[in-house]
Amino acid sequence: MNRKIETFAFLSSGTPDSDEALHDLTRIYGQAEAKDADVIIALGGDGFMLQTLQNYMNQGKMIYGMNRGSVGFLMNEFSDTALKERVEAAQAETIRPLKMVTESAEDGTFTAFALNEVSLLRQSYQAAKIRISVDEQVRLEELICDGVMVATPAGSTAYNLSAQGPILPLDARLLALTPVSAFRPRRWRGALLPNKVTVRFDILEPEKRPVNAVADHMEVKSVLSVTVEEASQLRATILFDKNHSWNERILKEQFLY
Repeated sequence: MNRKIETFAFLSSGTPDSDEALHDLTRIYGQAEAKDADVIIALGGDGFMLQTLQNYMNQGKMIYGMNRGSVGFLMNEFSDTALKERVEAAQAETIRPLKMVTESAEDGTFTAFALNEVSLLRQSYQAAKIRISVDEQVRLEELICDGVMVATPAGSTAYNLSAQGPILPLDARLLALTPVSAFRPRRWRGALLPNKVTVRFDILEPEKRPVNAVADHMEVKSVLSVTVEEASQLRATILFDKNHSWNERILKEQFLY
């Protein structure tokens, strides 16, 4: 998709490499306020990209990342040449976050949003015991595990992949429900769910086996229950170089060995 780009807002993650890139790029292309820029350029790694997408959610801003971090699966390769041409030709993808609502005895009801995943993790040395319901129907009476997560397509290559979860194309209308070190049922490997469902986790024996819930980097301790659903009214737009699209990255990742 070709678009006319005149102004950029460059944002640095604060690392030396990112700050150096910020200095060089603003010298070449100038610097606009983020609210006025045609495109926001995020300089860092995947974590900074997620933070930037969160900050500009639903503001009609396109985010183009260039890797100055260690992983950069959501980022494009760094170059200070022909940036306008690259961005004008880049492919746009829409990301919709997950909405997490937790209940806990100490904090009551808490809501947070995640672009990667919502994860539940045991808080102590004892394994968690969790009941899983989908659209108010119990699907797993008791999962004994280190944790469990719901991942978006964008997050399917992050923590979800490390936990042996499936990789999802960015335009897939699916969510990955993936256990972390499941003890019982030992052979359960998770599920692929339509993105319109609501998943509820109820913590069994919460005092003896406390569980924390995390939406990307927002953590709530000692939860009693967690509900997760797609926040369909929220969206962020991320740009990928035409010759290195998200779908191409997904295919490459699945053939790595």
